[in-house]
Amino acid sequence: MFYTYVLQSEKDGKLYTGYTKDLDLRFEQHQKGQVESTMNRRPFKLIYYEACLGQADALKREKYLKTHYGKMFLKNRLKSYFTG
Repeated sequence: MFYTYVLQSEKDGKLYTGYTKDLDLRFEQHQKGQVESTMNRRPFKLIYYEACLGQADALKREKYLKTHYGKMFLKNRLKSYFTG
C-alpha cells in the first residue's frame, strides 16, 4: 500500500501534502525535522490520509490534492475539522 497524506503545521496552520509507502515512518521523520521542506514548520498533526494500491495512484492523488480543486475537496471533506 501507498499513502497520500495531509499534515497541518501546529506552528503556522498551513497544510503539507505528500505520499509514502510507510506512513508511520514518514510522519515520524516530519516530526523529527528530517524532511527538509517541513523542518521549520514542526510540530504537525496528521489530519487526512488515503490508501492506494500502487505508487502511481498515490502520486497522482498527491498531485491532485495540491491543485486548486484538490484543496477545495479537502476543505469540503474536512469541513467539520476546519470549522470546529
